[in-house]
Amino acid sequence: MKILVENGCYHLRNMGDVAMLQVAVARLSDLWPDAMIQVITAEPGLLVKYLPKAHPIAVQGRDIWFKDRRIFGGFSRWVPEAITNCLLKLWRQIRKHWPWLAYTLIRLNAKYRGVDVGEMDCFLEAVLGANVVTVSGGGDINDAFAGYAMTLLDVLAMAIRRGTPTAMFGQGVGPIGNSKLEARGKEVLPQVELIAIRESYASPFLLESLGVRKQRIFVTGDDAIELAYELRAARLGNGIGVNLRVAEYSETNTKHIDMVRAVLQDAARGYSAPLIPLPISLYDKESDERTIRRILTGCDDGLDGMQSLDSPAGIIERAGLCRVVVTGSYHSAVFALAQGIPVVALANSAYYMDKFLGLAEQFGCGCEVFFLDDEQVQERLGGGIEKAWRSAEQLRPRLLEAAARQVTLSREAYERFYQLVESKKAKAESRIREEQIRYDGKFQDATETTVSCDAECAGNHYPCFDSRADRCTDV
Repeated sequence: MKILVENGCYHLRNMGDVAMLQVAVARLSDLWPDAMIQVITAEPGLLVKYLPKAHPIAVQGRDIWFKDRRIFGGFSRWVPEAITNCLLKLWRQIRKHWPWLAYTLIRLNAKYRGVDVGEMDCFLEAVLGANVVTVSGGGDINDAFAGYAMTLLDVLAMAIRRGTPTAMFGQGVGPIGNSKLEARGKEVLPQVELIAIRESYASPFLLESLGVRKQRIFVTGDDAIELAYELRAARLGNGIGVNLRVAEYSETNTKHIDMVRAVLQDAARGYSAPLIPLPISLYDKESDERTIRRILTGCDDGLDGMQSLDSPAGIIERAGLCRVVVTGSYHSAVFALAQGIPVVALANSAYYMDKFLGLAEQFGCGCEVFFLDDEQVQERLGGGIEKAWRSAEQLRPRLLEAAARQVTLSREAYERFYQLVESKKAKAESRIREEQIRYDGKFQDATETTVSCDAECAGNHYPCFDSRADRCTDV
């Protein structure tokens, strides 16, 4: 049994994505104890750190296979864009319908340029040899990550064309306004056997608009909830957790950092509470650590040891020291709510508004969302922190109950997919046995009677019956 796991965290530098991947691999291992689980990654060393039993498949191999412009080399720079686009469209059709030809052309091109394509061979072997292909949790099927989303859908399409069972777990879907991504989603997503989503706020309606049947959509919550719930602190802490995601897709800037810093430092003084860093993204271009340092300028007590927060378990443990978490990062909120800690969420883009409003709906209480460009946000944010601080004890049991419910729903989705795969497997094995009985029976009939094969089969010393029809074929 071979299981291939796609994910949106190839460099393993986002601790929320790593947490979801850890939970996904653990659940798949529980369901198929003898399976080889292969994970697409750019960092095999880190994969061993976080998932010692997983087998790495280099993402570079996937990139070689799907790198459309590479096949033309520098040729595309010398022809009009319209011609290049036509050639790219033709190339994608070749790769889809005649993959053996695409494979041959890529290898010839690579040989000419002196490029090793061994990693591509490993990727193709992993996809084409998998018994199951799954996608671990992530919020990647949307406009903010359209390029990755298109490639992810292409990988799923490869598996689907081979009849390989596919499933997506812990997904945040949308918003989607990109016409190409929408069209590709309509082609591929309706064929995925099971799609488990984080929330019921926006994703179900978007998936249905893309043609996915309701029977294949399951609202389960985020997979990482289980890890945080299992590691939850015994009681509420006395700190205020801090994070803010500054990235193109979050639409936050220096103005927002300054405002959040002023409100948080006032709250810390008012409640005599330490400010506790909860970095999630460790990527340099969107480093949560760098942003948190700016927020905590002037009260640096919480900065010591922040660089040691390089694992989901470490950040979850740190979140357990909080009474309230104020965050513009989705998984800081997940790690808090799953431990019964209320969250004040900060959003400034449609992408993050959907994520946080969906999370708030899943937990039912204890997660209030503030729009950073609201003219009165500074005053309202201070009031939101005060409200969360005073109601934390009352909210905790309800938040923990909601977390436990989502863990159960998420596990049930994995179990449902397991049953679906095993049912298909049993039917396939039964069909093979039936065909073998028919095949053996026909061969026995042929040896006991004077019935002979057609002339073009004469002289064969092996059975030549096609099990799919009552006719003789040239084996």
